[in-house]
Amino acid sequence: MKFTTWSRSGNWACTVAALVLAGACNIADAAGATPATVSGSTALALAGVIAPLSPDLTGAEKKAVAMLFAGNSDIPYKKPIVVTADRIVCRTGNVDITLRNCEVTFGKKARTVNGATANEIFATEALAGVPSDGAAGSNFESLSKLSCTIDPNAIRRKDGSGADCTFQPGN
Repeated sequence: MKFTTWSRSGNWACTVAALVLAGACNIADAAGATPATVSGSTALALAGVIAPLSPDLTGAEKKAVAMLFAGNSDIPYKKPIVVTADRIVCRTGNVDITLRNCEVTFGKKARTVNGATANEIFATEALAGVPSDGAAGSNFESLSKLSCTIDPNAIRRKDGSGADCTFQPGN
């Protein structure tokens, strides 16, 4: 099995963490027009950390995603849920080690989160294969055009299906 990581040339594939924890992934060329895709537990995790921040989801949809992400697949919500974000930019510090923040943009609305919430998003982006970049004491991860479809009925079958995300890394 060959493991490849992101390189300055823009070519990258599954990271070791994504392969080990998610089982499989299909990551596209970071500089190209083709979006990256993740599915299964990694997609549910990505939707799970973004859904609570979304102004586009109803309370029932947020609760359903939270319950699924917490391991409860026996939920009353039956319809597919689409979790989207236009852009996510996260930053951690390697000099100021207390620095953790993410700006999540939904259309014209942006939310900035700090601390544990930002750390969860940063770590989940890394799990999904989003490449990290560094500059002057900071580490950055960013993605755009996030779209995750969560299907509670498929997740209920416990066959690994029901959660799929696409995004553009590094934009």
